[in-house]
Amino acid sequence: MGRRVLVQRKGRGTTQWRSPVHKKIAPARHPKWAPEKTYVGTIVRLVHEAGRGAPLAEIRYEGEPKLHYIVAPEGAQIGQSIECGEDATLANGNTLILEYIPEGTPIYNIEQSPGDGGKYVRASGLTATIVSTDKTKSMVRLPSGRQKAFSPRCRATIGIVAGGGRTEKPLLKAGTVWHLTRGKARKWPIVRGAAMNACSHPHGGGSHQSPGRPTTVSRHAPPGRKVGNIAARRTGRKSK
Repeated sequence: MGRRVLVQRKGRGTTQWRSPVHKKIAPARHPKWAPEKTYVGTIVRLVHEAGRGAPLAEIRYEGEPKLHYIVAPEGAQIGQSIECGEDATLANGNTLILEYIPEGTPIYNIEQSPGDGGKYVRASGLTATIVSTDKTKSMVRLPSGRQKAFSPRCRATIGIVAGGGRTEKPLLKAGTVWHLTRGKARKWPIVRGAAMNACSHPHGGGSHQSPGRPTTVSRHAPPGRKVGNIAARRTGRKSK
């Protein structure tokens, strides 16, 4: 009897596939405070979190005993003053509501709905741009080039996410990739099924590295066979 295929081992949900939460520091979110009030804080330190490309800024707000964490902007420094609220100044690292941010301003960590803490544009080196704002919506150009409408009451941080150019550095060693994927609870390396023996994978075996049969399988295929193009509507190259 052959070994279980990768998707079966993932579905079991052991510690190998779970996120290493013991390495996490804190969620990087906008504070859950009243937006009409402006809060002032100071960056205490810049920290690295496993599995996250951008550094985090640890902030202590005035009158708040608890530390807060945000995705650090490019150019952030220890001791820098940070403001959050409607009356915050238009400066790097400050958090404002979209309707108070001028058009063309670079922003990141944009809320999907008012008060959720930030969902969009959080990876290292990314930034978005406000295209237009009216009473009903704010149009934002995302890093992909797509324009998306947000509520004018959603919050965003001014600036560019720190850590730009991270992916341009070559990894050089296989061990570096292993540690990188380890922090994200991903398995690496992954062996192709066609390179395995017939007893180890449905695509394995044969004189050449070829599945030897159509790779489209039913949505209701049993575990161990459910590999390849699962419930594909079509296969092959589209004709123009």
